[in-house]
Amino acid sequence: MLRLYHFLLCPFSRQVRIVLKEKAIPFELAVENYWERRPEFASLNPAMEVPVLVGDSLVLADTTAILEYLEETSDNNMFLPSSPLERAEIRRLVGWFNNKFYQEVTRYILAERVIRYFTRIGEPNSDSIRAAKANIYYHLDYIAFLTRQRKWLAGEQLSLADIAAASQLSVLDYLGDVPWEYNPAVKEWYALIKSRPSFRPLLSDRISGFVPSQHYTDLDF
Repeated sequence: MLRLYHFLLCPFSRQVRIVLKEKAIPFELAVENYWERRPEFASLNPAMEVPVLVGDSLVLADTTAILEYLEETSDNNMFLPSSPLERAEIRRLVGWFNNKFYQEVTRYILAERVIRYFTRIGEPNSDSIRAAKANIYYHLDYIAFLTRQRKWLAGEQLSLADIAAASQLSVLDYLGDVPWEYNPAVKEWYALIKSRPSFRPLLSDRISGFVPSQHYTDLDF
């Protein structure tokens, strides 16, 4: 059976978990506190980052590499269509959420609120948290813009773009840092993904020291 090394509030790990569930691929989870830099984990991924997917003669690191591998080796629920143009748009949006959104919003919240808590290295930087909370608004505007043009973020079908965006938001939602009332269209789009069976295991995640927001598990908010 495949084993996924992950961290509960890692948005990239969550993407892989969702896709594995959508494709009905059996796997088990292994929580990895990557900041501890275990030598055994370093042998799997010298970058010391999660997720890492391990199986018989298989060690895959990097979210994009893992997701592309799953797309190419499974016929269930394809999230990259056959059209090169559609695939390019999906990859563009995955890059937006896994790079731009993460760097401008999720990374700051995780680093200052969560990782500092576990590493006990100083107090949270309030300026960084404030910047992240300000940055999220134009990302929500962009998601709303996309949903006005299309059924899903990249087109008429659920894709890796939706999974990437929802995974980032799910981490922030756990911590109560998504202003859902700011944009009802984004809230409606997220609710569709949140209600999928593949997403529900994420809603049962609990991390020591952090209580999820009141609406985190509410499929109707």
